[in-house]
Amino acid sequence: MSSEQQRVDLAGIVIDLLQQQDAVARIIDHSATGGSSGQDRLRPLSVVSANLDHIVQFGDGGRWHGVLGDSLRPTLPLRSMHADASVEARSDTMEWLTLLDGAPLVAQSNRLTGGSWPRLAGSDLIGPILDGAERAGLSVGFLGGSVAIQDELSRTLAEHRPQLNVSGFWSPARSELEDHEASVALADAIHRTDTDILVVGLGKPRQELWMASYGTLTGARTLLAFGAVVDFLAGAVKRAPTWISDKGLEWAWRLGAEPRRMARRYLVNDPPGLLKIRRNSSVLEDDEPVSAKFPAEHEHLQAQLDQVRFVGRDESADVGILVVTYNNEHTIDQLIDSLRHEAGALSLRVVVADNGSADGTMQRLAAHPDVIAVATESNLGYAGGINAIRHLSGDCAAVLILNPDLAVGPGAIGTMLDRLGSSGAGIVVPRLLQGDGTIYPSLRREPALSRALGDALLGEKFPQRPAWASEIDFDPECYAHPHQVDWATGAALLIDADLESRLGAWDEQFFLYSEETDYFRRARELGATIWYEPEAVMTHHRGGSGSSVALNALMAVNRVRYIRKHRSARYASAFQTVVALHEALRAAKPGHRGILGVISNEQRWNELPHGTQNPGSESDFPPGAVIIPAHNESAVIARTLEPLAELAASGSIEVIVACNGCTDDTANIARAFAGVKVIESEIPSKVAALNLADSETTVFPRLYLDADISITTSALRMTFDFLLRPEALSARPAFEYDTSGASWPVRAFYRARRRLPSTKQALWGAGAYALSETGRARFVDFPALTADDLFIDVQFTAKEKKILPTVPVQVFTPRTPASLLVILKRNYRGQSELRSTAEGSSKHTSSMSTVRTVRQLLASISGPFTAFDAGVYASLVVAGRLWARKTRKRPVQHWERDDSSR
Repeated sequence: MSSEQQRVDLAGIVIDLLQQQDAVARIIDHSATGGSSGQDRLRPLSVVSANLDHIVQFGDGGRWHGVLGDSLRPTLPLRSMHADASVEARSDTMEWLTLLDGAPLVAQSNRLTGGSWPRLAGSDLIGPILDGAERAGLSVGFLGGSVAIQDELSRTLAEHRPQLNVSGFWSPARSELEDHEASVALADAIHRTDTDILVVGLGKPRQELWMASYGTLTGARTLLAFGAVVDFLAGAVKRAPTWISDKGLEWAWRLGAEPRRMARRYLVNDPPGLLKIRRNSSVLEDDEPVSAKFPAEHEHLQAQLDQVRFVGRDESADVGILVVTYNNEHTIDQLIDSLRHEAGALSLRVVVADNGSADGTMQRLAAHPDVIAVATESNLGYAGGINAIRHLSGDCAAVLILNPDLAVGPGAIGTMLDRLGSSGAGIVVPRLLQGDGTIYPSLRREPALSRALGDALLGEKFPQRPAWASEIDFDPECYAHPHQVDWATGAALLIDADLESRLGAWDEQFFLYSEETDYFRRARELGATIWYEPEAVMTHHRGGSGSSVALNALMAVNRVRYIRKHRSARYASAFQTVVALHEALRAAKPGHRGILGVISNEQRWNELPHGTQNPGSESDFPPGAVIIPAHNESAVIARTLEPLAELAASGSIEVIVACNGCTDDTANIARAFAGVKVIESEIPSKVAALNLADSETTVFPRLYLDADISITTSALRMTFDFLLRPEALSARPAFEYDTSGASWPVRAFYRARRRLPSTKQALWGAGAYALSETGRARFVDFPALTADDLFIDVQFTAKEKKILPTVPVQVFTPRTPASLLVILKRNYRGQSELRSTAEGSSKHTSSMSTVRTVRQLLASISGPFTAFDAGVYASLVVAGRLWARKTRKRPVQHWERDDSSR
């Protein structure tokens, strides 16, 4: 490779290393010939001078990373909604030439290549480029700068460059640049002037974003993103002396000349870019592709709306659309009508889960026979509703989740598909408008302490504050251009079908709010990117879930639940404090009254809106068996069986109650449930009951459920669905502790226990675990051990165990310290028994290491309250261990269990 052809990757931006004369020659040649090959004109050339600010904004982790063709990600095709044939709405990609600017980038490039590369700032290149344009007779236009600046520039060029062919000057307002139709009209005006070279001086990143979206429509052969060049040429801004520029201090000169405008850029935004280019830079090989090219448009035949039908269950579709309704009779028709407009160009399957609406929603859906409507007959929540119909999305290229109070704009779904296919995105979200036509700020950043604090203190004030101080992205420019985002509100999202399958079920523990935050995060953890596509427009009338103090409280609580799921206990505790501060500062507002008390008292979290029981659709319920060992459980067995009753009665699943040594009415109560099989043994042994029940069924998967644990049918469906996958071995549903009625030491104990990571990673502790047929084949019979769930846990590695994001099963804790100590004594005796076996000694010691538990307990302490909980936990654990050790040689006369919660 010759030195003139070298390229480097600086923090995700590919820089073309050229000498000044080579860069100018390439620009002039492309402008003069259009890069022609025969009769075919190649793509327009967009030239960028990359400085540190460019790295921060467009490089790895930047807000606009991947938008331009100057990165290692695929170059994106651009679409135009313009219908005027006078504008050449080209969908092919631009060619980007990214030049070296900024002293830090020059120094890093020289270090990487061992060469000596010049700084090619736009202000240095513009003179030689204009010289070349004059000689070649090329027309030059200028976009950007105020009218007064352009008047001065016109006079300067006429005086100093009389032979230059100036095609025009354009000085658009910022509002025009952010408006699609106005930008198309502006590009059309430029197109009619036959401009060869368009100097775009709109400031970074606006100039690059506008060029990426509308540059092909201008007809210009070359576009130069040269920032303040218009001001420099007009003499409105003085350039730094040469000796300052040569020492790499031009930034200091500009900071001194324009402190108010430049301080934030140079002192706040740019410094992180220095670390990026030092840590993440490399030389590219000559055969390493910079970008890939993809087709840009879906071409479909247009059909008359009254003839358009959605595809059925067994047909293939471009998009499977999932909608969850709850009392939406006034909005659902509008959504379906807007989807019919889209179905003229795309094959769409529309599936609706109605979460027990009490209005006429189901009647309205019945008027659309080609819509697949599923009545869940209860309010499962947003995540639960989606999970209930995920399997009905069928054979499709992408899955679109929509709120029922949306209206889909013309071409929106096709535009999102274009973005999905062209950018390599996993999820695409549209521009959302409110009912009055204004943009709804739907884009979000990953929740963090600093952002929560900024939102608590400032709310919607100072919307231009730094990204680290706000979870919501208020910047209008972010809603005008396509780019990657962390996540967006879950009103509308298009998901690649393969990614949707890999992500699996939505997490039902959130019921409403934060479920989409979790879903987007899991997508990013799988390596997928989320793209915002502003040309896909939908109107959100926001008439779905509504608003109330209870829902606002749920939103606040779910923010804490989300952080607890994904961050450390200490971080979550600090985050909960910030959420409490947020509510304290708004406590006097009607929509926030009483929420502070809910946030501070976790006992009240169970009072918030949550998913209700639902038998599901019996006809398509996944097969499986539920095995319930029971010893004198007459007080709770009916509660456990009620959610399973209809599925058992219909034969959709097997339910086996294995009564062992029962002397009460447990068996008779269980027999009263149609379809429930009851087997009895005189031996009061849980593991004996498990083995007996296993011998009575051949059905898999199997859920082993304690008799005092209730599981929702949606959680059961998710468990069986997962274990029917060929690679699945073991799983359990999510769980949460119900400490209502418990004494303060017990509540403190379980608060501390909940903060331990091990409780979120193991199969034990939920009173429910499930095995596939392959997983059950890991052992012959349940051994005669007290801790059956711990035995199951050690059969599988961490990667072989799956904690499913279901509606949590409720684990009712002991109510008194004495009852808790009985349970602890039994647990530690079970651990001791397992350690005494050959298998347990090899597997259990590390998994239940006391050292690990102590470390996790200490790591969970973030203040006096968590320290108090940890102290109570440690004291009770020590007492339980000592009691178990003291009595371990004594024969067990009866099954040790907690009766205080029954």
